[in-house]
Order: sequence, then C-alpha cells, then structure tokens
Amino acid sequence: MIFADKLIDLRKKNGWSQEDLAEKLNVSRQSISKWEGAQSIPDMSRIIQMSELFGVTTDYLLKDNMEQVEASQEISDDSLNKTIGMEEANTFLNAKEANSRRVALAVMLCILSPIALIMLGGAQEFGLLPWSENMAAGIGLLIMMLMLIPAVGLFILSYLKVSPFEYLEKEAVETLYGVSGMVKDKKDKFQPIHTRYLLTGVLLCIAGTLPLFACIIFGDESFWAVAGIGALLLLAAVGVLLIVRVSIIWGSYQMLLEEGDYTRENKTRNKHYGYINGVYWCLATAIFLAWSFISDSWEISWIVWPIAGVLYGGVAGITSALRKR
Repeated sequence: MIFADKLIDLRKKNGWSQEDLAEKLNVSRQSISKWEGAQSIPDMSRIIQMSELFGVTTDYLLKDNMEQVEASQEISDDSLNKTIGMEEANTFLNAKEANSRRVALAVMLCILSPIALIMLGGAQEFGLLPWSENMAAGIGLLIMMLMLIPAVGLFILSYLKVSPFEYLEKEAVETLYGVSGMVKDKKDKFQPIHTRYLLTGVLLCIAGTLPLFACIIFGDESFWAVAGIGALLLLAAVGVLLIVRVSIIWGSYQMLLEEGDYTRENKTRNKHYGYINGVYWCLATAIFLAWSFISDSWEISWIVWPIAGVLYGGVAGITSALRKR
C-alpha cells in the first residue's frame, strides 16, 4: 500500500473522520483530504506525529512495500494528546510576548485610572481649585473612563489573539522533536530578565507606601496626604506593569514545557475548578467598584485588592482540598 491508502486504513480503524484526524494533528481537513487523495505528502514532523498517534513506525508510513508490524492495539494516552510543532510553538510564544505588552499596559491603565479623580477631589476640597465638587468629580470620572475604555479594549484584543492556544492551559500536550530544546533555551536566556523585572516590580509596589506614610506623618490634613495616594498608585502601576509583563512571557514557556503552574496535574485541576477563580475576582472587583462609587472613598477602597490577594490563598487551599476529596 502507498502512504495515502495506509492513512485511510489507519484513520478508519480508529473510527475517526477526516475532521477528527485534522483536529488531532492541528491541520485543516483539506490537508487530510489531499494526503488521502495522494495529491500531497506531509512533512517529516507530521509523519512523526502520525506514527505516534497511530502507534506505528515511520518506516511503515513512508515505505510502500512495508506491511504494518505488530503495534499496540491500544493507543497510549500520550499519543492522543495534542502535539505542538516548531512553527506552532514559535507562533504561540510570539503571540504571548505581544500580549504581555497589551495586558501589562491595560492593567497599568486600570490602576492609574482613579488618580485624576482622587487628585482633583483633594485639590477641590482643600481650596486649590476654584471648581465645584460636582465639576471636580465629573472631570475626574471622565478621565477615569477615558483610561478604562482602552484598557478593556486591550483585554479583549489580548484574549482574541491567544484564544486559539487556550488548550495549552488546560490540556496535556506533546511537543515534537526540537521544540522542548528550543523553549528551554529561550527560557534560560529570559530568566535573568524575569528575575530583574520581577524584583524591581515588587520593590516598586512596596516603595509606593512610603510617600503615603510620609504624607500622613507630616500632614494628614493637607493636600499632600492625597498626593501620597496618587504616588502610591503611580508606583504600584509601574511595578505591576513590570510583573505582569515578564510573568506572561514566563508562563508561556511553562505552558509548553508543562512546568510550574502548568503541569498536567495542575491543568486537570484548573480545568475543573478554574471557574472559581473567575467568580472570586469578579466578586472582588464588584466590591471595589461598589464601595468606591457609593462612598466616594477611593483613597481607602484600594485596600480591597491586598485583602483579596491574602484571602485568595485560603480560596486556593479550599479548592485544592475539594479536588483531593
């Protein structure tokens, strides 16, 4: 038999349609149709992928005069996993690198958005602006919305760009020859940058409390106390930008290598309990916005986020206990 006939035979033995096989090989159905019609032949990486998928040797697939040798009657779990080739891996890494800039900028805009409202409200309260309270609040809210709207747009665009690779966060994958080595090399080269940016970001977030404390100590009834809140948010925004930027890139390496938070065990856990995280942070956001708008206490309501971060450890522990049970 020629390759085309062998491919048809193996596909039908496994009870797969052309669409099913195309999905497993991450190719189009038209490609499968052309291979089975002897109109084209897949490259070597796909041949290797098919040999693992069908449980046969590459020689059997490539040599017309070679009959199928005894192969396992059951396909191993690993051979049923999605496979990642060099081209797809590079496309994914490039997409995540571009997204790291978008998401980091969007998060920074969200943190910076209330600064104008806080500063204008404080300036009006202490008589530094000849505006009414409503005017100061209105302009502050307008500036905040002008920053939140592009931030939301960046979040949506970022999701759309990487949504084709969403399975990497939830499903076990197999990398073809050379992919793991390439990813490990990129990860090793990026590690010093990851460490430097992460450390700088954390220090900036901590340093953001210093001007606030200084303003409270030397003049808690002056505009400088309000300015301290603005400085805190500014430094925190820059720090979080650095942290998010490198964390997304680092996470992309871990996804392909199935390390850290993306081991197969963690993927299974996240697949079943990931919705809890989404509900938790949506609830935290709702509490923050409700408290801030209803009481107009933006200078205090930001404390929701560190509290939510601390409590999240408890939520993660409960979900982990439920999973084990």
